Amino acid sequence: LGQTFQVTSQEATKLSLAFSRPPLPSAEDCQKLSEDVQNAILAVATVYYWLPKGQGTTLRKMVRDATTEVVEGMIQLTDTILNAPVESLSQEQLISTGGVWEACEQVSNLPRGEYNQAAVVSALAACLGVVKDAALVEGQDPYGDIMEDEELGFRGNRDTYWSEADRQLLSSCMGLMKASKACLKKLLAAVKAHGKADSPEHIAQLDDLADIANEISPSVDELALSMYPPVNPLAVRLNAAKLASVLKKVLEIAKTSHVCPPSEEGWVQFLTGAVDHNMNKVKNFTQGQL
Repeated sequence: LGQTFQVTSQEATKLSLAFSRPPLPSAEDCQKLSEDVQNAILAVATVYYWLPKGQGTTLRKMVRDATTEVVEGMIQLTDTILNAPVESLSQEQLISTGGVWEACEQVSNLPRGEYNQAAVVSALAACLGVVKDAALVEGQDPYGDIMEDEELGFRGNRDTYWSEADRQLLSSCMGLMKASKACLKKLLAAVKAHGKADSPEHIAQLDDLADIANEISPSVDELALSMYPPVNPLAVRLNAAKLASVLKKVLEIAKTSHVCPPSEEGWVQFLTGAVDHNMNKVKNFTQGQL
């Protein structure tokens, strides 16, 4: 895979240089350049399809995404060359060529060692990177960073503030978000410490963890968006329930997998209780408002 990506990067350079200044390559040279580019792309795609499915779907998805970026980058470079006047190396052509180089260099970031275990570690780390503490902080004015001026006037709309009931409800939602972050942190550590890709069963378990963990970030985002004033209690409750459901599923899959030996059961049990506790508080706070 590394070799095919490197060859593709070299072919992109040759193609770009050939059309960087007059005179144009001859018809024969164009034919040769086209064939070389096509062969390089076919080689990249072939190596991807050679990757055994038994190595894990998480790994295959990463390789597929890297392969797709290389192919799309080469298409963009070719289109740029076809549509640009051959007077000098255009900025667009430089950018497109650099895009192919960057896409080809991604192979160096692909997992090594126990491939699917490393791929799942990478996927969980990416999930954790985007699941951040909510932008809303208890007691903070969510519109405080918006400057008031003469044209906008002073904010007198109560819809831009939280009521005391809103704040109580949002406190429990923040608890669910913190549990999300803690869940991903603990799961990532468990996969690093105990994850194995030495059997089809273990590989499948790792893939299941990566798939369900990937649902956490969108669920956190949806809950956070519903927390901005004016607060709709029903929307908050539905989004909180969705996040809680995802977290419970993550914890259940982790608990029954090989990445959670008895030494890891404590945090699974604790976070399960934290999710239930905060979701029950959300239900109580919204009971009379629905």
